Amino acid sequence: MENETVVQTSNGKVRGYGKRGVIKFKGIPYAAPPVGNLRFKPPAPVQPWSGVRDALEYSGIAPQPPSALESMFGGEPRPQKEAECLTLNVWTPAADDKKRPVLFFIHGGAFVTGTGASLDGSRLVLQGDVVVVSINYRLGTLGFLYMPDVPDATPNVGLLDMAAALRFVKDNIAAFGGDPGSVTIFGESAGGFAVASLLGMPAAKGLFHRAIPQSGAAHPLGFNAQAGERVYEELMAHVGLKNGDIAGLRKLPAEDLIKAQVAIMPAGEGDFSTDRPLRLGPVIDKKILPVHPLEALRNGYAKEIDLFVGSNLDETKLWNLWNPKADEIDDKGLFKGAGGIVSLTGRGEAETRALIETYKKLRKTPRNIMDAISTDYMFRIPSVRLAEAQAGHRKNTYMYLFAWQSPLRGGKYGAMHALELPFVFGVLLPKEIGIFPQKTDETEALSRAMMDTWIAFAKSGNPNNKGIPQVAPYDTKKRATIVFDKKIQVVDDPYGAERAAWNGLL
Repeated sequence: MENETVVQTSNGKVRGYGKRGVIKFKGIPYAAPPVGNLRFKPPAPVQPWSGVRDALEYSGIAPQPPSALESMFGGEPRPQKEAECLTLNVWTPAADDKKRPVLFFIHGGAFVTGTGASLDGSRLVLQGDVVVVSINYRLGTLGFLYMPDVPDATPNVGLLDMAAALRFVKDNIAAFGGDPGSVTIFGESAGGFAVASLLGMPAAKGLFHRAIPQSGAAHPLGFNAQAGERVYEELMAHVGLKNGDIAGLRKLPAEDLIKAQVAIMPAGEGDFSTDRPLRLGPVIDKKILPVHPLEALRNGYAKEIDLFVGSNLDETKLWNLWNPKADEIDDKGLFKGAGGIVSLTGRGEAETRALIETYKKLRKTPRNIMDAISTDYMFRIPSVRLAEAQAGHRKNTYMYLFAWQSPLRGGKYGAMHALELPFVFGVLLPKEIGIFPQKTDETEALSRAMMDTWIAFAKSGNPNNKGIPQVAPYDTKKRATIVFDKKIQVVDDPYGAERAAWNGLL
């Protein structure tokens, strides 16, 4: 550690430390411990402290089951502590009065796993003279259990945690060298879905100015309250409590709740399509989330927010890592898998055949066709729909597609889910580990360009910078898209025939 730095916040003083030109503050509480009677309730104010609180180590993380993605990187899992989980981390060049743009990151993990400590913001700070914030928030049953018959239980408390962290940033980030009037929220996977949710959420209104949902948007068929209610009923039955017994739920140890959550979630072997739904997550509850975020955006609810949205070319190939039979899919399996997806849209065999025929024009194997269809269903088309909804109200709406192919295992996983994160954060390793690519001239150049693009957007609401070709705002005529690959290009309506095939379906 280098020099220690003390900052006065609205709750008390915190001590961070400097390292190689970046000052880090870790584990700062932004809300009271969500335990006891505060479980399943909105985040409560922090009890102010006297003296100086050390912010030198990451806090415990939200209770959660093991993460297959996290386990890929080895090391000891972080301690899970329900009483410590509402914390945030800050990376800054200096705790001075220079107002820098703030990049506020929301981690992914299907709303059931993850931590704000998984990615270090230092390289973004050094690349662009910005302040980076990452957060923990309540996950799984503790953050997203929907109990409509319980007046004392608030839905979507995980989203309310994010809003509380944004309020802390608004009130305090100036003391860390940041500008509370220039906050960009960005997140990946569930974090991207969360960003899209915040766009339509009254409690977050006025707390941020720009948004970057990565590989996650407001899925047209998501936010289903009935699906959330089914999870609640299954959970109560599994733990042996009657519906409505919130006092009983509050007495259960967090680890028992997580075990019950794992028990009622589908095992989900095979293709990432119908058998691995996001069972826990935000729902339209008429209050915290009054309407579907897509509807809110179409009605101009977020017309003051700049938007930069995108996805990866081969998102669902990531799940093939854990499916030893992934390559065994044949035409029959393809029709079954694609049919399962199409059935979710209320359509049938004719539409499934038409969809497969469209994808066959560019994809040659059943495996690649299935992956492209499931990727577009889950990630790309929702991103397009979000851009379409916002572009009608806000000129500063932009689209990207990440297409760089990972060399992992001979390149069979392509531009898989989460692969863009190491590039956005500049976390390239001496040798390839899982989704984290090796540091080479090629990956370094792409990472610098992506960091500069995210930073440019955070500073101005426009991603254009000298490292990429000029890109126009997104519209439904040209659909200009930045394609991040070995060569960065701007392409109008990439994979347009496949995109158009979803019209009327999603």
